Amino acid sequence: MGEVVAIVFVAVVLPLVVVLHYVTKWKSSGALSKDEERMLEELWDNAQKMESRINTLETILDDQVPDWRKRT
Repeated sequence: MGEVVAIVFVAVVLPLVVVLHYVTKWKSSGALSKDEERMLEELWDNAQKMESRINTLETILDDQVPDWRKRT
């Protein structure tokens, strides 16, 4: 039972606290700092690259394993 509580805490409560902390911090500052803007741009670029890679991998899988999407 203790493991379940710990897992729920780590998987649900802790991320929620972290997100709410940074949302509150962001709202109080009113704007992003230069470092935060740079980090956000890097995250955006990385997300775009990952999306492109995922699309490429899906295209390869579609060609080589046609029914891969039906397998779950």
